[in-house]
Amino acid sequence: MEAIKPVRVAVIGCGAISGIYFENMTRRFSILEVAACCDLNEKLAQAVSQRYHLPVMTMEEIMADESIELVVNLTPPAAHYGVIRALLEHGKHVYTEKVLCVQPEQARELAALAKEKGLLLCAAPDTFLGAGIQTARAIVDSGIVGDITSCVAVLQRDAGLLAEKFPYTIAQGGGIGIDVGIYYATALLSILGPAKKVCGMSQTYQPERTHFFTSRGHFGELYTITAETLLAATVQFASGAVGSFHFNSASIRCEKPQLILYGTQGIVYLPDPNFFGGEVHVLAKGQTEPYVFPHTHAYDGDDRGIGVAEMAWSLRKGRKPRTHSDLACHALEMLSGAVESGRTGTVYTMQTTLERPAALPRGYMGVEYGLSEPEAELAF
Repeated sequence: MEAIKPVRVAVIGCGAISGIYFENMTRRFSILEVAACCDLNEKLAQAVSQRYHLPVMTMEEIMADESIELVVNLTPPAAHYGVIRALLEHGKHVYTEKVLCVQPEQARELAALAKEKGLLLCAAPDTFLGAGIQTARAIVDSGIVGDITSCVAVLQRDAGLLAEKFPYTIAQGGGIGIDVGIYYATALLSILGPAKKVCGMSQTYQPERTHFFTSRGHFGELYTITAETLLAATVQFASGAVGSFHFNSASIRCEKPQLILYGTQGIVYLPDPNFFGGEVHVLAKGQTEPYVFPHTHAYDGDDRGIGVAEMAWSLRKGRKPRTHSDLACHALEMLSGAVESGRTGTVYTMQTTLERPAALPRGYMGVEYGLSEPEAELAF
């Protein structure tokens, strides 16, 4: 049997999130061959080049290189539309950091362009492929907790603190409802399937702020938050389940996220979907205390990049990736629909739908279990 040829990958964007991508893509996944890095900031690109022994290329050089099949886009959300469109126009498969685009209309346009050109377009978050969410899905699919009738997602953060460290969070597409809520939306959609209707409210608390970090060079300067700092919504899923979302960054840094599925025979307490692992707890009907349900899948560490690897395996196997743009577009529309609902005072009806992505196969738990390879579960 002929060995499967690795997919040559280039990465555009060498900022903060890129480190774990380069680390995992160069050292963990045999299906990936990282070929180049690119950033407008030459210093950042050179640092990555030296650490991982990669050539620095311009975006134009990447688009012209026929040996590069897939490009990972790690630029800020505001740049996604232009970068992704250019890559698709030049025949590249694209995996992008979340969110796919700032505007749902732009995301759908790019998805249509990829389909027209016969290319794959995928997007983070890929955390739902990790042990935590995949285990929760296995529980739901098994029927242990009966039919899921409702769910709750709650998260709080401090927008002022985030603005100091991650400036993109103050602009549209970077607010807690979209930029962070996308983890919760994606996890729930991967388990429950598509949403039908959304009713919500959003607001920006104290948009005029003053920089307070003394080490950043702009201490005391004024800035304006245009992104939402609160998004509250009720979602009706096509399955009949109803969800309640509460994302608030006009709060404190000490995060106590909640993601809970309520079923007719039990309750599932999911781990933070911003991460890959975490404990999954189940409270069964007739019991008074939840128990820890053992992981059914691998990937419980900092595994960013498994979405790229799963996409590459999909490319070689000729199947639909689990992080396909259908999921990204639907999740973005659901959250943006909540914002639109608040603006218009009406219930928002979803324009897109979703085929629930296939669960990863069970049994590939890692080298500590019978010398199995966890990458194998991404190949099916």
